[in-house]
Amino acid sequence: MPENSRSSSPFQTYVRKCNPGWTSVFYGADCFGEEVLNYVKKLGRRNEAQCMDVKMLELQQQLMIETKNLKKTRTFYQKLLHQDRRNKGSEAKIMLPKLKGQLEEMRSKVEFLELIKKYLEILCMEQWGLDTSLLPSLANSGSGAAILNPEDNSLLTFQSVKVSGKISQNKTRMLQAGTPLGLMCYLYARYAVLDGYMHQFLYTFRYFCTPKEFLQFLIDTLNSAVSSNQGYSSDCSKVYNRTLDLVQAWVEDCYQVDFVPDSSLLNTLEDFISAKVIPLDNRGEHLLALLHSAPKKKRSHSEPSEDDTKSVHSLCRKISTEDTSRKSFHLRVSKGGEAISPVQKEQYSIAAALPRPCYSSLIDELSSSCLRTEEKYPLFQSEYSTQQIVHQLTLLQQEMFQECHPVHFLNSRALGVKDKTLHITKTFGQDTFPLEGSSLFASESSQDRYLLQLLRYADNVSNWVSAEIVICDTPKAQAVLLSTFLHTAKLCFELRNFATAMHILCGLENVIVRQLPAWKNLSSKVSEIMEELKAVQVFLKSDNLCLMEGDRFKKLPTIPSAHLLAMHVQQLEIGALTMANGAYKWPKLRNIAKVVSQVHAFQENVYTFVPDLDLQAYLRHRIAHFSQTDIPLLAAENNTNFYQIPTEKHSRKIRDTLRRMKATFQ
Repeated sequence: MPENSRSSSPFQTYVRKCNPGWTSVFYGADCFGEEVLNYVKKLGRRNEAQCMDVKMLELQQQLMIETKNLKKTRTFYQKLLHQDRRNKGSEAKIMLPKLKGQLEEMRSKVEFLELIKKYLEILCMEQWGLDTSLLPSLANSGSGAAILNPEDNSLLTFQSVKVSGKISQNKTRMLQAGTPLGLMCYLYARYAVLDGYMHQFLYTFRYFCTPKEFLQFLIDTLNSAVSSNQGYSSDCSKVYNRTLDLVQAWVEDCYQVDFVPDSSLLNTLEDFISAKVIPLDNRGEHLLALLHSAPKKKRSHSEPSEDDTKSVHSLCRKISTEDTSRKSFHLRVSKGGEAISPVQKEQYSIAAALPRPCYSSLIDELSSSCLRTEEKYPLFQSEYSTQQIVHQLTLLQQEMFQECHPVHFLNSRALGVKDKTLHITKTFGQDTFPLEGSSLFASESSQDRYLLQLLRYADNVSNWVSAEIVICDTPKAQAVLLSTFLHTAKLCFELRNFATAMHILCGLENVIVRQLPAWKNLSSKVSEIMEELKAVQVFLKSDNLCLMEGDRFKKLPTIPSAHLLAMHVQQLEIGALTMANGAYKWPKLRNIAKVVSQVHAFQENVYTFVPDLDLQAYLRHRIAHFSQTDIPLLAAENNTNFYQIPTEKHSRKIRDTLRRMKATFQ
């Protein structure tokens, strides 16, 4: 075993994380500015030994104090806000603006300290990095030696980048390509964690190796470091500790996509930790506890968390969205299109006095023990407002989105996902892969198909929108419901719920729905919403990182369109992933990892609408009922969906009018 493997690892009393999150994949080292670096230098100055654990201890104390002050100030602010609403003109109104400014400053301070904490955790992992000249030797780790031939450079290809007219041989050397073994070895390089390579690798390694092959590499490397007797105690210790960091990062970020579906992979790792790591290092117990803990499902709305880090992040998120959640997503198409504020309380009461539709058989099928009688009615007879429908549809979509992982969007063509594809799961069963499209992954068996569930739900919502419209029994009700869905989609994209907005747009663009006479009964302003929705769709298709522009996505919840995101990834996957010599193009894989990392970025901020369980049950029931409905057949049963043939009396009147006009020109 490497010397001092136990004592050399810092944070013995602090269980640190090895997953810096999506920011590492997306920004790399650019995530930490000069202000962060200067602050870290100042930490621990009072202590003679400025080691990492001292810096982290001091930071933890500062973070605890600032978090407590933030919670107290926020509670006081809410009390004053409540008093001001009850007693207008009170003294609380004078204090609120000043207190609000203080609250924002404290929130920014806590978020900054959280960023410092993340940087210290990365520095802790970075201390185990090796010089790139030593990396090729790791390819021979299975032979029983951790450090062998440093002259072999065939596994990795680098490119030097010019900086200020000079060529640096250190951090300016960028990885261009590598063999599968070479890319795995580069995980041990200096700056691999800080530059984001480690987590970019964890997202994309399935293109060139299987999870079992990757795990076997880690096991062989750690065994080689432990059994090495060549005297390279320092380098062997780095290899040993970096291996444990890689295992922990892999489990923290990819447990649900790699270990949950493959019990043999999980058992292999558990046996290895129990037999090899726990007898040597107390970190083994933490890794084993991490594996034994059940994967927690992401919540669809904010709840208190026992974890301090999560509670701090949740607190900052609530405060930052308190004033920005009402701001709309600005994308103007024409001057005539009016923005609909998310807080408007427009009541689109869908004519409760209208007679029940003539489709008694259809309504009878909607019986459900969990639904009240009025909830079995079609949407156009319900009393729900547009805002209520928007909020609950958003929470339902968020519940689906929070369960997905960036890896789910990779290699989607092998699942049969194509541009303008609909009803994927009607063609392919859940247990069979489509014949079309060769898999880009090293092993098809490792492909997770949660993306198909997202797309199936999208199809169901679109079909529901079309069905609700074509079953309306009067032209007036149909026009009102068209207007309701248009405003619903508009409110959704203003709330940055682009997924539901695109689902509704797809339902409105159904060939049967687009030919309905009711479109002519809509006002020009309402009709312009359709053009605005199409413009949003073009915007989403234009750039794979369009929703990551600016800082709005960091403060406001966002749900992207799963299908459009999968299409963007497919565009990046076009072309060979390998060079002529068989080495994999790392810039191509890095760009793919960067695009899919926005999934985790959007999952950080959640919508905090109050769940309406009755309305959600109603929407779930209606969406499920119409999921397999044939819209043309359903529309054919309703005369409202067709232009009416003029009666004989009406035709005679037209002929008389034409005859009189003809006489005037003679």
